[in-house]
Amino acid sequence: MKNVLLVDCCIRREQSRTARLARAFIAALDLERFCVNVIRPDQERMRPLTGETLAERDRLLAEGALSRPRFDYARQFAAADDVVFAAPFWDLSFPALLKVYVENISVEGITFRTTPAGLEGLCQGKRLILLTTRGGYYGGTRLEQATTYLAALGEFFGFEQFICIGAEGLDTGIDPEGPIAEAEERAKALAASM
Repeated sequence: MKNVLLVDCCIRREQSRTARLARAFIAALDLERFCVNVIRPDQERMRPLTGETLAERDRLLAEGALSRPRFDYARQFAAADDVVFAAPFWDLSFPALLKVYVENISVEGITFRTTPAGLEGLCQGKRLILLTTRGGYYGGTRLEQATTYLAALGEFFGFEQFICIGAEGLDTGIDPEGPIAEAEERAKALAASM
């Protein structure tokens, strides 16, 4: 059975338009072939890296203590066959909550390593998927930084493919139902094709 990790950064829960895309994606997965693990960073004890937490991480890495609970999230991420980030478009990117998650999973020796040739991703995942919704029309512009960053992150961690499915223009006065429904269909089609 393949393992899909859903990193749910939709703090508005049921009212979140992005969460709606995530629900459509998960509902279309063949659950006889996929096991879905959901993590909600806002409900975990993740903290941004500080001088103290960085020193602790560096100490554990120097000791080779990669099996310590401090690195559970990194091991879970590295072992996933596919990873889905459900994160709305906020402040030209995504909620800070997702960046805190990324800081906690970026662990040398688990999700990547440094070699004489440069950085090498260690994650076994095939696809890194972003499900998102945007109030305006920002996709493909300089003002949309989430996809640029997450595509680079996927490459850094060793994923074969980065895919973004989003609905745009939802706060521009149009009926948002059309773009959301269309994005839901694309999310379902992607899930069904896996």
